Amino acid sequence: MIRVEVYSKRDCCLCEEAKAVLIKVQREIPFDLHEIDVESRPELYETYKERIPLILINGRPAYKFRVDEAALRRRLAREHGRAPEGRLDAIVE
Repeated sequence: MIRVEVYSKRDCCLCEEAKAVLIKVQREIPFDLHEIDVESRPELYETYKERIPLILINGRPAYKFRVDEAALRRRLAREHGRAPEGRLDAIVE
């Protein structure tokens, strides 16, 4: 199963927008969605406070700030067919 992580925090409108796109796409393309609150640990906050929302797909950075729904669908389709050693995709900003 594909693992998607979203690093976010409370009162972050971009985070809410990104999560809404992820949840919408998840209804059609199955993946495990994990939300990480960067305010839950000081080291996470220091690392990610200026980079949220940050979305990782199978441990690789995929999107920062905004998630393009069509691009996410294509990327997840590729992940479903990817060999375990797959290539790293560039982060989309």
